[in-house]
Amino acid sequence: MELSKERLLKMYEDMLKIRLFEERAIKLFNKGLIRGPMHVYIGQEAVAVGACANLREEDYITSTHRGHGHCIAKGGELKKMTAELLGKATGYSKGKGGSMHIADPEIGILGANGIVGGGIGIAPGAALSAKMRGTDQVAVCFFGDGATNEGIFHESLNLAAVWELPIVYLCENNKYGLTSKADEVLAVEDVADRAASYDIPSEIVDGNDVVAVYEAVKRAVERAKDSGGPTLIEAKTYRWEGHFVGDPCVYRDDCEVEEWKERCPIDRLGELLVEEGATEEELKSIREQIEQDLDEAVDFAQSSPEPEVESIFADIFVD
Repeated sequence: MELSKERLLKMYEDMLKIRLFEERAIKLFNKGLIRGPMHVYIGQEAVAVGACANLREEDYITSTHRGHGHCIAKGGELKKMTAELLGKATGYSKGKGGSMHIADPEIGILGANGIVGGGIGIAPGAALSAKMRGTDQVAVCFFGDGATNEGIFHESLNLAAVWELPIVYLCENNKYGLTSKADEVLAVEDVADRAASYDIPSEIVDGNDVVAVYEAVKRAVERAKDSGGPTLIEAKTYRWEGHFVGDPCVYRDDCEVEEWKERCPIDRLGELLVEEGATEEELKSIREQIEQDLDEAVDFAQSSPEPEVESIFADIFVD
């Protein structure tokens, strides 16, 4: 394995940061401090971290309604993210976007998106920009299994294939599109099979194995940078929580959830790290530091001002 212990520790830290951020966000939501719906990423942490570990600040990602994990994995700041969830002026979108609209173009986060498949149309634009400018930037497009039944998925893959764009399409197949089981609404067994229609390579990967995700995305990124065009990767994973916070989840069996929890991506990496020489104290120290950072992020957000009423018309049009 090419990944060093230090690199694995950083991945562990990022995955745990996502998990603890989401758990903290649920508590804030249940206290009535977060307005609007919220969709958490718990259980899928290995996909975002494994993918973004291959990217530089200048590379792009497009996200989804379940996008907190993508933002953190790409380098998003906890204070700004928490402030945005609480609708504060110090948030990434100045408190006007909320949970589903966090963006930071300066580090390549082109935005989470409340529209299913919304990011699939943005990513090829970013990739085309990189190609036209002659840079070696790559776009990674995150989306769920449900989005692969949207027309934009097929239009985007076809265009990216024709123009040989530097893009990695990364489907997070978490087995459910809202309340519908994926295997009941997909005409193919695997989303990856759909790549053949556009004559592009595809790969299926264990989405709960951060190293496997890292290696698959690494191959796709290298191919994109080498003018090889797009790749479709399907990461098989599972969301532990419901579609949204407060979802009663009557459409799935508790035993199924427990089975997937036993495949926890963070625990799996922790076990690997111990095999690689990490100590329980090291892992405990990482958790304690993240908890402290989250305490500071919540304090920052709660003490931040609400947006001014006059700002409602700001940032709508380009000057």
